[in-house]
Amino acid sequence: MNLQLTLISLLFFTSAIAETFKNLDSHPQFPCKPPHFSSYPFCNVSLSIKQRAISLVSLLMLPEKIGQLSNTAASVPRLGIPPYEWWSESLHGLADNGPGVSFNGSISAATSFPQVIVSAASFNRTLWYEIGSAVAVEGRAMYNGGQAGLTFWAPNINVFRDPRWGRGQETPGEDPKVVSEYGVEFVRGFQEKKKRKVLKRRFSDDVDDDRHDDDADGKLMLSACCKHFTAYDLEKWGNFTRYDFNAVVTEQDMEDTYQPPFETCIRDGKASCLMCSYNAVNGVPACAQGDLLQKARVEWGFEGYITSDCDAVATIFAYQGYTKSPEEAVADAIKAGVDINCGTYMLRHTQSAIEQGKVSEELVDRALLNLFAVQLRLGLFDGDPRRGQYGKLGSNDICSSDHRKLALEATRQGIVLLKNDHKLLPLNKNHVSSLAIVGPMANNISNMGGTYTGKPCQRKTLFTELLEYVKKTSYASGCSDVSCDSDTGFGEAVAIAKGADFVIVVAGLDLSQETEDKDRVSLSLPGKQKDLVSHVAAVSKKPVILVLTGGGPVDVTFAKNDPRIGSIIWIGYPGETGGQALAEIIFGDFNPGGRLPTTWYPESFTDVAMSDMHMRANSSRGYPGRTYRFYTGPQVYSFGTGLSYTKFEYKILSAPIRLSLSELLPQQSSHKKQLQHGEELRYLQLDDVIVNSCESLRFNVRVHVSNTGEIDGSHVVMLFSKMPPVLSGVPEKQLIGYDRVHVRSNEMMETVFVIDPCKQLSVANDVGKRVIPLGSHVLFLGDLQHSLSVEF
Repeated sequence: MNLQLTLISLLFFTSAIAETFKNLDSHPQFPCKPPHFSSYPFCNVSLSIKQRAISLVSLLMLPEKIGQLSNTAASVPRLGIPPYEWWSESLHGLADNGPGVSFNGSISAATSFPQVIVSAASFNRTLWYEIGSAVAVEGRAMYNGGQAGLTFWAPNINVFRDPRWGRGQETPGEDPKVVSEYGVEFVRGFQEKKKRKVLKRRFSDDVDDDRHDDDADGKLMLSACCKHFTAYDLEKWGNFTRYDFNAVVTEQDMEDTYQPPFETCIRDGKASCLMCSYNAVNGVPACAQGDLLQKARVEWGFEGYITSDCDAVATIFAYQGYTKSPEEAVADAIKAGVDINCGTYMLRHTQSAIEQGKVSEELVDRALLNLFAVQLRLGLFDGDPRRGQYGKLGSNDICSSDHRKLALEATRQGIVLLKNDHKLLPLNKNHVSSLAIVGPMANNISNMGGTYTGKPCQRKTLFTELLEYVKKTSYASGCSDVSCDSDTGFGEAVAIAKGADFVIVVAGLDLSQETEDKDRVSLSLPGKQKDLVSHVAAVSKKPVILVLTGGGPVDVTFAKNDPRIGSIIWIGYPGETGGQALAEIIFGDFNPGGRLPTTWYPESFTDVAMSDMHMRANSSRGYPGRTYRFYTGPQVYSFGTGLSYTKFEYKILSAPIRLSLSELLPQQSSHKKQLQHGEELRYLQLDDVIVNSCESLRFNVRVHVSNTGEIDGSHVVMLFSKMPPVLSGVPEKQLIGYDRVHVRSNEMMETVFVIDPCKQLSVANDVGKRVIPLGSHVLFLGDLQHSLSVEF
């Protein structure tokens, strides 16, 4: 059976099992039920997690151990342990992609937050934490109702490297710092036992001091999973698929682009799960990369379980051809550190792998210790969950007014205004007698959330929400669907556009164009959408408002340059509150402040091979590089683009002009010896730095932000740096700080960026070692520049 057929049968198999045990009762089954199964040592809450896990593993026979190595873990009836489904999804709200979550019960919906790429565009850490926290509350409530597990496979923290990637929408964008910090905030909000008090919905970047306190006992509310480890961002392009792709990555790119989000997700976020990806990295399948997986545990302090993607252990043999047999694939994965296989591959081949001497039972025990430790931290072996800390969470905690307000705020803050000629927006609702809405996505709810969406609490389209503002609003799809292969519907669209005061055209992408297992081949609007926009714009009384959907960048150069198109708004996949948020922005009830978390490239970028993993530009082979940090070609819109209905100005109040690094080094360091011999130093290698000494060199950049316009608004302040080009591969620029602030009209406020030079002013050299270039670093804040001399 080929892998794709295996995957189909796997999904059917696991879903069937999950539904069987999930619908047996209205609440979850659990171990340690009195009176017969509560006396085992692993049920004794006075013992440590480690002691309880060791005791549990010691009681299992080999077939029972192997039965735990699937996402649908088998029951152990003699010990009173029911089956458990590890695979639940919660990317931006509870989703039924995996078998762990079901809406076929007393709970039939969950809050659908905007797709991650939209929330990321808010550049608001507090908001990201609150989303993670809200989804976790709904996840626990669903678990209590027997409709979800406790282990969720989110967030997706792969860097959005190529604009064609079908799953780029699931990520926080292309900047490693932003992706890293999103991952940390979401995971902390999702896993933390103690939730902060609900914030007043200002959602600035103010951070409570108690927000990131670690729970000393290691207990979890739910388990989050950082995926997909690592260098995964290709679905199906050309002759490559994600199952057989070998990502050839330099040590330099690995260190400063692909790995930072995973390291911070583990070090700072304390994620309890890591998912290895389908692809190979430099010739070795990711789920067989012992050096990478063990680095997470040994160097980054990972304490959790490692799962394969579904069915990534099978790809080691079936697609990558890395081993000669299924048994070798299973053995390589277990030895590398994979604890659980999403799928049945380990169930079917681990026994024979042990019998053939390819892997030991002791290594299976190691995997089980990791798995049971996470379940114990979740309280799964602490008795009836209805009597536990979260036992009172239920259907009233799902689709709550607070969560729906949070979803609306996330969408408002993430929408990006890209063009607004002659202040076309906001419209005055008292002066608009009629509207025309055109486009196949304008009256379609099915793809509003993007990938990994469950059943939203409410189902309102963009069209129905705009009707709340202007009762005389007409609608025509123009195209039968987003593919827009025919212009037969153009006539109706043109007709309603002619008769309306203002026209809104909704164009862009949906999941027929970009999704899991599907990359794009073009960056242009699909089919005849461009023609639809132009035909409508040609007859409209006023310049039209173009609304763009989708997660990936689109080349809309034609609209950017066309005066008949007065405004362009990107809404991405805005979730269940998208229509309301868009209407509020168009009519001025909310002032947009989102910024693009990705570079928008021209169509010519499709000449670049998607399989080329290099980040840095290479002029000798005509390679333009990738992301705003390294891309040297033309752009449609740059990373960080975003307009407002008001105007903001900056003033740098204080920042150092000189920074000495001499105290970072021990007296006998090689760098200091070089200086004594009169040799010129071009950079400082951080391997040589005294441990923890970087903290002493942190400095502040104090900034005044003034709102000089007539409308209150929130604004993302972005601080970039440009390094001296003293070594190859220095970024064109890189984001070193950002803050979302709310400033009233004709007022100002101060924000402070705390800069750690070892993190924000460093870069990886060509052998993957972090260094701080010496010389003049230039800090950019809008049009302002500030020079900082870094020296000994």
